[in-house]
Amino acid sequence: MNSISSRVNPAGGMGAKSSVRLASMIGWVIVWLFLLVIVFSILYPVLFTLFGSLKTNSELLGSTNMIPKAWQWPNYIEAWKKANFALYTWNSLFISVISTVMNLIICSMGAYALARRNFPGRGTIMFVLAATMFITIGAITYRPLYDMMKTVHMHKSLWSIILIFIGTHLSFYIFLLERFVKAVPKDLDEAATIDGCGFFGIYWRVILPLLGPGLGVVGLFTFRDAWNQYILPLIFTMTNPSLRPLTVGVISLKYSTNAAAEWHLMLAGSMLSILPILVVYFMTNKSFIGGITSGSVKG
Repeated sequence: MNSISSRVNPAGGMGAKSSVRLASMIGWVIVWLFLLVIVFSILYPVLFTLFGSLKTNSELLGSTNMIPKAWQWPNYIEAWKKANFALYTWNSLFISVISTVMNLIICSMGAYALARRNFPGRGTIMFVLAATMFITIGAITYRPLYDMMKTVHMHKSLWSIILIFIGTHLSFYIFLLERFVKAVPKDLDEAATIDGCGFFGIYWRVILPLLGPGLGVVGLFTFRDAWNQYILPLIFTMTNPSLRPLTVGVISLKYSTNAAAEWHLMLAGSMLSILPILVVYFMTNKSFIGGITSGSVKG
């Protein structure tokens, strides 16, 4: 019996190991298939826009091939000139850069005050911030926002878009940066106080330099959201085309003088509007990844 069991057990052990390996391989295959589906769903719209922008309008509408038969690079030149891209790009940069800078200053100050000071109403403020993170502006709020800006005579200015955008995005970013500030040891505050720094001095000389990763995340998200917003700028620039940002101006490329839809030019304009976001991401990639990983382990 011992000799029989000694012959059977190794075979049983090998069978168990092979079953574990097979299950592990199946698991990895499922994971990779899932990741490939996610990557494809993300890249397909970008590739469709890129290749579509290099086709003629008739080929884009009549052909199912992804790759263009002839690369129509002049589409980009025509789109740039026809849609007044220089002006629209300036408007988008003005909105995005000012919104990002102001958001970083306001949110970092708010996060520092909430993380380092106990004052009456602090808990209520944190509760309101956490609750309003899930409330976004929508169709029901556009009319009162427009009326409010019209009352203060700002409805014909890009500052109306900037102020509304900042006001509706403060909650999440203050709450996020408050976590980063809490991760900074308070011993540094005490050492800075001994060296003669006041409350603002500690913020400017100690806290702000250490918030680099968190500021990178907030800055990139703010710039992206400000650059990509469409409905809000459309409402405030409907009667003033010279104030349109790229996201609104690109739509005008769809229509030509003969009322035919020129989708190839609109796709070329869309690709031009995507490029600044890609440039900003590649410039802040390290800070963004560092901020995401830091925020995942610090509480």
